Amino acid sequence: MAVPDAQPPHPEGADGAGPPEGTARAEPTTVEEHIRRSLAMALGGWRGSAETALPTVGFVVMWTWRHELKPALVVAGAIAVVTAVVRIVERKSLQFVLSGLFGIAIAAFFALRSGRAQDAFLPGILWSAGVGVASLVSIVVRWPVVGFMIGAADPQAAEDPFAWRRHPQVLKVCIRLTWVLVVLAVVRAAVMVPLYLAEQVTWLGVAKIVFGWPAWAAAVAVMGAMLLRGRTPYDPLTAPGRGGSAAPG
Repeated sequence: MAVPDAQPPHPEGADGAGPPEGTARAEPTTVEEHIRRSLAMALGGWRGSAETALPTVGFVVMWTWRHELKPALVVAGAIAVVTAVVRIVERKSLQFVLSGLFGIAIAAFFALRSGRAQDAFLPGILWSAGVGVASLVSIVVRWPVVGFMIGAADPQAAEDPFAWRRHPQVLKVCIRLTWVLVVLAVVRAAVMVPLYLAEQVTWLGVAKIVFGWPAWAAAVAVMGAMLLRGRTPYDPLTAPGRGGSAAPG
C-alpha cells in the first residue's frame, strides 16, 4: 500500500531493457520522438509495479476474510518484507520494495491511530491529490512535471537539469502531457474519496490496485498516442543542453 502509486511499465519492453549495449541511437527528428525516448528511460518496470501492489492485495484479502485491522496490516507488511528479502538475495534494486515498506508504515500509522481500516488508504488519497495539484500548478507556472521526468532521464542532467525548458517546443509538448497527470488525479479522487467516506474498505483496495500500475499504463498509453500523432520538428542545434534559446517566461 505504498503512498506513491506504482510506476508504469517500461515502454521499451517487458524486461525494462533499453537498446543493446554499444548501440548508438539516431538523432531524433521530432520533439515527440525526443520526449518518447526520455520518458522510456524515466519510467519503471513491471516487476517493481507488482511488488508495490502485492501488499495492498494481501491487506484487502485478509480484511475481507477476518475484518480485523491488525492481521491485515501484518500480512501486508510480511509480503513487503518477503519481496525485499528476494531482492536482496538476487542483489537487485530495493527501490520499489522500500517504497512499499514506507507506504505500509504510513498507512499503518493512520489506521492504527484511528482504528478504522479505511484510513490505511488515506495517505494514498492525499498523496494522489497532492500530485494532481502540483501537476496543475506546474502547468500554470510553465514548469510542467513531465519536463522534470525528461530532465531526470537526460544523460546531461547532472550538468544542466533544466535544459529541457530552454526548448520552446519541448516545453509546449510537456505541458500537454502533464494535463494527462492532472486528469488521472481527478479521476482517482472522484472514485476513491466517495469510497473512503462510505467506509468501503474492500472496494478501496480494489481501486488502489487499479489506480496503481494499470492506471499509469493507461496514462502512458495516452501520452504515447499524443506523441505518436505529433510531428513537431526537432532541431538538435536548439535542443536542451546544446546552447538553446533562453527559457520562456
